[in-house]
Amino acid sequence: MSRRSWAFDIAVALLALIAGQAEVWAGIGVTHRQGPAWVQALTYGLAALALVFRRRAPLEVLTFIVVVYGVSWALVGSPEGNGVGMMPGIAGYSVARWEKRRPAWYGLVLLAVFVACWIGFDPLMTTWTLRAESLFWGLQPMVAWLLGALVRSRLQVVEQRKLSRAEAAARAVSQERNRVARELHDVIGHHVSLMTLQATAVRRRLHDDQQVEIEALLIVEQAGREALGEMRRMVAVLRDEDHVAEFAPAPGLTDLPDLVARFEAAGLPVRLTVRGTPTQLGQTFDMTAYRIIQEGLTNVLRHAQAPSCAEVLIDYHDHDLELVVRDDGQGTTEGAAPGHGLIGMRERVAVYGGHLTAGAVAGGGFELRATLPLVTP
Repeated sequence: MSRRSWAFDIAVALLALIAGQAEVWAGIGVTHRQGPAWVQALTYGLAALALVFRRRAPLEVLTFIVVVYGVSWALVGSPEGNGVGMMPGIAGYSVARWEKRRPAWYGLVLLAVFVACWIGFDPLMTTWTLRAESLFWGLQPMVAWLLGALVRSRLQVVEQRKLSRAEAAARAVSQERNRVARELHDVIGHHVSLMTLQATAVRRRLHDDQQVEIEALLIVEQAGREALGEMRRMVAVLRDEDHVAEFAPAPGLTDLPDLVARFEAAGLPVRLTVRGTPTQLGQTFDMTAYRIIQEGLTNVLRHAQAPSCAEVLIDYHDHDLELVVRDDGQGTTEGAAPGHGLIGMRERVAVYGGHLTAGAVAGGGFELRATLPLVTP
């Protein structure tokens, strides 16, 4: 328990103590009394002080209160007033709110015992009709128990939703990293294969008296083949069972016209703008830029409400590349947060030391903006 929780519980106990003593000695909220005032004051005082531990040991606190009340009423009779149900109600709420699920049901049993003792030891309850009417007041602590159970259930639902969102975000990051690993395998595998083939071709053109060069190239070939084999084995565990390796060249910014055409065929008009002087980019960097724009357009198509157009801006600066995907829709559809794909994009951008922002823009619409430090081959 935190200090704040302890302070709150102590304050609750003090307020209950003051209310109980005010009922006994000043008659505030009292209907009728039984026995000496000091007995009733002691009963309320012990019950109120026990509430300090209501969060740490809720079932034990309720048991203690019911026992104290039962013993007191068995000796002098049960009174009527606000203090009768106040402390048991608070303790009953605490049992339903913080106790483990199965023991929490024992709280209802204890509260039933409390109600039976209160009605049974009240000398004014001379007929079954009066006892039945008294159930209305006696059941109030049980209502407090039900309120605690409701609060507990609502908080558990909220916590479960948080866990589900966290798991979905983690799964999105994992899937994006696997995708990056597969794409990286394809890119590096292509280049390593090309290097190995080139080394083989050069070795075959050498003369027999160039043994040093031949042996060096043989080492290069062997290292290349081993590297390809190891990389295939390592990346194989990241591929889905139904995944088929793609042998097509990795996409890049030069493929954006085809990407734009596919989205326009799906019903989303796209305006593509390029500023600055295009620079030759590294293959993985180029593919990352392509994927960011692809994800941005996918979000517009899935989540934007009635966009008339999506704008794609590629801005080449001296030291960085800025990518912007913006729409003019009315925001995301209800319950559809553009989130998990963006989590993956942040993973990609972070690899190059860049940053990505996404959010609503003034006047309506949504904007995805990524800035990447330029990495050239």
